[in-house]
This record gives sequence, structure tokens and C-alpha cells, in this order.
Amino acid sequence: MLSQLDFDFFEVLDSVTIARSRKHIQTYYDVSDIGTFPARNKPISLWPKLTNRPNAINYREVFELLSKLQLTIYTPTIYIHASKLYKYLDEKETENFRKGRELGIQRLMSINLLKRMESSVHSFLLTIRRIYDYLHDTSRIIEDFMASGNGNLEEMRDLSAVAEDFDDDDQNTDLFSVGKKVKIDLRDMDYISWKRDIGTDLENLGMLILMVEDITPEYDFKLNELLRVIREKAAAPINPENKKILIFTAFSDTAEYLYENVSKMALSELKLHTALVTGAVDGKTTIPKFKADMNHVLACFSPRSKDKDVLYPNDKAEIDRLIATDCISEGQNLQDCDFCVNYDIHWNPVRIIQRFGRIDRIGSKNSVIQLVNFWPDLDLDEYIKLKSRVETRMKISVMTSTGDDDPINQEEKGDLEYRRNQLKKLQEEVVDLEDMTSGVSIMDLGLNEFRMDLLAYMKENENIDHTPFGIHAVVKGEKPGVIFVLKNVNEQINIQNQNRLHPFYMVYISMDGEVVTTHLQPKDTLDVMRHLAKGKSIPDRKLCDIFNNATCDGRNMEKVSQLLEDSIMTIIDAKDQSDIDSFFSGGQTTFLSGGFSGLDDFELICFMVVIK
Repeated sequence: MLSQLDFDFFEVLDSVTIARSRKHIQTYYDVSDIGTFPARNKPISLWPKLTNRPNAINYREVFELLSKLQLTIYTPTIYIHASKLYKYLDEKETENFRKGRELGIQRLMSINLLKRMESSVHSFLLTIRRIYDYLHDTSRIIEDFMASGNGNLEEMRDLSAVAEDFDDDDQNTDLFSVGKKVKIDLRDMDYISWKRDIGTDLENLGMLILMVEDITPEYDFKLNELLRVIREKAAAPINPENKKILIFTAFSDTAEYLYENVSKMALSELKLHTALVTGAVDGKTTIPKFKADMNHVLACFSPRSKDKDVLYPNDKAEIDRLIATDCISEGQNLQDCDFCVNYDIHWNPVRIIQRFGRIDRIGSKNSVIQLVNFWPDLDLDEYIKLKSRVETRMKISVMTSTGDDDPINQEEKGDLEYRRNQLKKLQEEVVDLEDMTSGVSIMDLGLNEFRMDLLAYMKENENIDHTPFGIHAVVKGEKPGVIFVLKNVNEQINIQNQNRLHPFYMVYISMDGEVVTTHLQPKDTLDVMRHLAKGKSIPDRKLCDIFNNATCDGRNMEKVSQLLEDSIMTIIDAKDQSDIDSFFSGGQTTFLSGGFSGLDDFELICFMVVIK
């Protein structure tokens, strides 16, 4: 809760952070000296099928086969006899901890298979072959044991290689390395059931491999769609003479696959150079004798924004095709480029926004920029349904081993619906970070945008310091009430240093005494005030007449006085009644009448009356 954060936190935050979104800069800054943002074209969404081979597998069939996988290869503990399980637990582990870790790996692998499939048939094939080999080797060990009567299985002996299939955003891949390797005596297991379940997965994976390995680059429809986009961009640039394209993917395997195929076509047909950056020590480029470290590659791809003439004054090379993973999706200025392609849709929508942000920069030389997104060849609702089916299958395996009868709970259903709404928005428009996040952002914690409003107002109204206390305004709103702005003159009142505006306090209270926003929610109150006052520079005579009639032209302020008292009572530490009793003393303003005699610890700065 924001109200639980100490005031010092916000002081530090405002001192060390600069939150400048596109909308914030466009609203509050004069950018005439440094240039403007480029205009955003409507995003192009493509839904290529897996292949143009006749009678070949499609996304739907892949999902169906994935939903049949049990992946019990990652959960050997559930097959160990209960009486023998103690042998495989060290002093730091419990049975539930070990099972939970294995089930976590199982779930991660199922989700990762979906991610790899959505990225490219190449990456997907690499992963299912690795899993198939792992299952096959384990099944052979069990067969040898059944024939000889002895044998050990080194549990999870090669999961480090499987972990490499995960993209940089996966935060749970440490599951593959946590804990020591354990040799399992197959005599302690129900190895027959385990071998049967492994065999079922081998059959389904074998079928997947046979169907997918026929999709060579020549028949990879998605790859060929990308090549088409690249050719069309070169033939008809959206900005004069700009042939640059930035291509993102979540996986280094996919990036390598794209580089191999795109670079050949771009060089032979278009006479343009291509580079690859994956976060490895060195990238790749088609330029001969080129030192392909990341900084050099990025400078040759975006020479103007990267000051290439200063950093590499003797280098005349230029790169027009850059293929990269999310290692460059943050903190890079690549606005020489005007065309960004998401070859796969990252499961974290923020990544999509960050990727496009590499070219959506202020001062760009381009008048327009373009985003292209590749989606699975499925209706969005069907995609979400099939994805949930695969994940539910994993939940069922958890239910079988733990007795949990909730294969997919309401929270996860909500997550699926939330993701559907996010993806729908990404398909139809280019969105900003603040449009996609539902949690707390830095912009929610700081008050910079209101400071910008104040600075602009003070430039136009230099005599603001002479404004008298107690002035008020009347506005129209949905929640009738009063917004009070107070100044504290007693340092003891700032309870636990929580008020971010101390010594100033703001409270929005409804006409029936309900607190709409407390003094610990200044940003919410300021947002309300900005919304209510937007576009209004002179008083609303009709609303003022309503207020004046209700208060006898300000002579009867009993109702407002009571609301002010109620507001102050929300600020004071109510547990100390003696402090409350001594809070009020002699009268200071004619506004405070009706039994509320005055303020010693607060001054009334101004108030805003909200009328429906």
C-alpha cells in the first residue's frame, strides 16, 4: 500500500528518478529545439500459418499434441515409494518442497514449449528434440534395469541444457540448478508406471518431431512472410531512402535462424548488410573483417543516434538489417531506424512496448515509424482457449499428485482474460507503457507532472504569492463534496512522516462525510482536481449561483465547516484524544462558524466544492 511508505521514500524517488513517457514529454515540454516524436503508423498485424506444405501440421494441431504431454520426466519424486522417499530428501528439504520444485519445472517446461512454438518452428524443433532425447535415454535406463535387476538414475542430469531454451525474461530458470543431483535407485520407484507415462510422451513428441521437421526454411511460411516484408520495405521505404529494419525475437535460437536466412537474401538480392546481436560476447554481421561487438554493431546500424562519426570516425560500414533478442530492448537509442518487427510476441506485453521504444525516440529524423507484429495463425479467443488447455493439463497432473481439486482457479482465469485484453489492444494500436500496466508505476509515485503544471502556471501568473487564503472554486463532478487544501503549522502533526506534501494536506470528502481520498493520496486528489478543472479558466456562473443560494452567499457555511472538521479529524492521530481536544483554539477566519471556532495547527489555503 502506498500509504504505508514513508515520506522519505518519495523524497528519494523524486531526487533520483526521471519518469518521462512519450505523453509526458509531449504534454509538458517545449521540444522545438530538439525535435519531436515521429508519427506512429497503425501497427501491421500478420497471422502466418506454420507452413505452406499441403496437409502439414498447423498451430491448432500442435496445441492439441502439447496438451497431451504429461512431462512426468521432470517429476520422478511422485513415483518413489512413500516408504523410500526419506532417502532422497536432505535436511533442508521436505517432501512437499521437493515435489513442488519438480512440479514447478514441469509447468515451466510446458509453458516454454508454447513460447518456443510461437517463436519459430526451428526453436520449437530444437526443444522437443532435446526433451525427446532426455525421455528416450531415461526409458532405456529403465529397460536396462528391468533386464539386469540393478541400476541407478541420476535425476535431472541434463536440465542445465534444457534451461538454455528459456528466454532472458524467465526468472524461474534457477529451478534447474537449485539443489544437488540425486541418484535414484530404481528399485525404490514405481518404475513401470513411470516408464509407461514416459512412453506416452515419447509417442506424442515423436509425432510432433516428424511433422515439424518437414518445415524447412523453404516451407517455413512465417519466415517467408518476414522475407516478403523485408523486400517490400526496401522497395518502398516509409521514409525517403530509409531501408533499415529492426527485428526482435525472445530466443537466441530463433535469432540465429533468422540471421542465417535473412542475411543471405538481403545481401544477394538487396545488397544490404545484416547483423545479429543476442547478448553473447560477439555478434555476427555480413560485413567482412568486422568486429561485431554490440556497441560497434549498434553504431553502424544507427550511426546518427549513436554518434558513429565520433566513436568510429574511420569506419564507413553501415548495417540496414539488425536481428536481436531482448538484450537491446531497453536503454538503446536506435531511432535512425523507422521499422520494428516483432517476429514473436513476447508473453510480457511491456517488452513489446520497450522494443518499439528503441525507434520511437524524440528527435528522430523519421517523420513516421512502423510496428509489425507476427501472431500465431489463430483467432485470439481460440488462442487463449488452447493456451489455457495446455496449462490446465499441467494443473491436472499437479492435482493427481497432490490431491488438489482446483485445476485452474479463478485468479488464473482472470489472468487469461487480462492477457486477452492486452493482446487485443496490441493487435489494434501502438500503446504506451502507462496504457498497459495495471500495477504501480514510477509515474504513480512521483508528482513531477503536477510540478510541471505549477511551473507553467507560475510563469503566466507571477503574482500567485499574493493570492489570499480561503479562496474557493465550484466545479461540476460525479461525486459531490469538497476538496480541502490545508497547511500545517505544527510539526508534530505529520504522523509517521507519511504525508508526501507536508506541511500541505489535501482531503477530498463527500457531502455525506465519506472520505473519497485521504491526505496520504495526494496524487489521486490532484488527478481529480485536474480532471474537474480541465479546460476551465473562468467561474461557472450557474454552479456559483447554486452554491451561493445554498450558503446564503457564504453567510451560512455550517455544512462546509462540518466537512472541514471531518477532514481534519482524518489527519489527526485519533488515538490520542487529548491531542484532538487541544487541536482547536481561537477563531481566525469568518469561514469557520457553526460551532467550529478556528484552527491553530492548520491554515485553510483553499477549497474546491464539487456539485453534481
